[in-house]
Amino acid sequence: MTNKPVVSESPKESVQKWSALALWEEVANSLTHGLGLIVSIVGLVILVVHAARYGGPLHVTVCSIYGATLVLLYLSSTLYHSFSGNPRLRHLFKVFDHSAIYLLIAGSYTPFTLIALRGGWGWSLFGVVWGIAIAGICFKAGFVNRFYVFSTILYLAMGWIVVLAIKPLIAALPPGGLWLLVAGGVAYSIGTLFYGVFRFPFHHAVWHLMVVLGSLFHYFAVLFFVLPRG
Repeated sequence: MTNKPVVSESPKESVQKWSALALWEEVANSLTHGLGLIVSIVGLVILVVHAARYGGPLHVTVCSIYGATLVLLYLSSTLYHSFSGNPRLRHLFKVFDHSAIYLLIAGSYTPFTLIALRGGWGWSLFGVVWGIAIAGICFKAGFVNRFYVFSTILYLAMGWIVVLAIKPLIAALPPGGLWLLVAGGVAYSIGTLFYGVFRFPFHHAVWHLMVVLGSLFHYFAVLFFVLPRG
């Protein structure tokens, strides 16, 4: 009885397998947020039309800002993951992609702060989150490939700073809207685990799906519980 020789992969074969997996991961990343881009464009139109029909100039402006940040997030992400073979374009779109996260967080706050909360709490939160977003974008422009942990913590801190205004928010939002707001925050937060902690094939696509889920929760909170109904 003879032992069969153990056949190991050559370094070239290992690299080829890794490259193929990385390619399919980027395809999944592009498709997940490409779908999000289509949905966000449709959602922006619906929000603005609804705001124009049942609200006033403030509602239209706020919905335009919020919807635009959704579109920018998904557009930037899709472009970033679609140009993996072009280092220069990939770096540029990476800056856009990471900066768009700050914009979406601030944009998501805008309907809740300026329509639901209003007053001192609303304008204070609005100013704080947009100030952090602008600072974060400037930071990303210079350090997009560094300080990932700090950036992730800052994203989470921005998202949950709303708890400082939880009492006035409970008074301003119907229970359904509040639960959707919290559900969106939880979805985004769980998603960051797949973004920065877990490492397995297609983990980044899972992060993308959690972002889509969080976006949907917040979108329906705005559409059904923040904007005036006809």
